[in-house]
Amino acid sequence: MRIQFVGIDPSTDRNECPTVWVDKEGQRLLIQSYNADEASRAQCEATSPAYGPVPPTETIISIPARMVPAIRKAIDALDGPGLH
Repeated sequence: MRIQFVGIDPSTDRNECPTVWVDKEGQRLLIQSYNADEASRAQCEATSPAYGPVPPTETIISIPARMVPAIRKAIDALDGPGLH
């Protein structure tokens, strides 16, 4: 599996640093970010089309809006020829 770094939270303090990688081979994004708080998690589960708790193999993460450019870059990398 070839994983490429795409971007890190521009206001990181290096202790808490949401990060985005792309796996072009596996056609997926890999995202490190904060765990969603319990209230957000409960609201997500309540509005999910699956109408149930998040399975133990999955989680809900909270991604700061300032990470949108890195996520867009990662999506473009999956759609296009590669990272620039």
